[in-house]
Amino acid sequence: MQAADNRSPNPPMGYARECSLTTDQQIDLVAEFHVHRIRPSRIAYRLGIDIAQVEAWLSGEQDSERFQRLIVAHKRRKYYVQVRKADRLRGQKAYDLRLAAQRDLHAGQPTDTRPLADDKQVKTPYGGHS
Repeated sequence: MQAADNRSPNPPMGYARECSLTTDQQIDLVAEFHVHRIRPSRIAYRLGIDIAQVEAWLSGEQDSERFQRLIVAHKRRKYYVQVRKADRLRGQKAYDLRLAAQRDLHAGQPTDTRPLADDKQVKTPYGGHS
């Protein structure tokens, strides 16, 4: 006897889910999901936003300046979370995690060269600076 499969399928062509979020919330969540490398079709399905709207934000056709600011903010937030996680580790694992965080932060950002808000040297657990 086979158990019933109650998992939700991949996004269907017509999104049946209604979106109850404001436009500001939608654009913020799309930017956050994009930073975490969620596919546009999955973003649209999970939030109930039209796929054309998601792709318009991602391609820069609509609200491009605002969307790019949100992308940068979410990348920085992700970076700080990764650095805090690395601070709990020691040795090579901590170093590798910090290096991966730096790569993620600077990946695809040739236009934004501003320093981080608190661009202080990060102290390592051994008293040195990184």
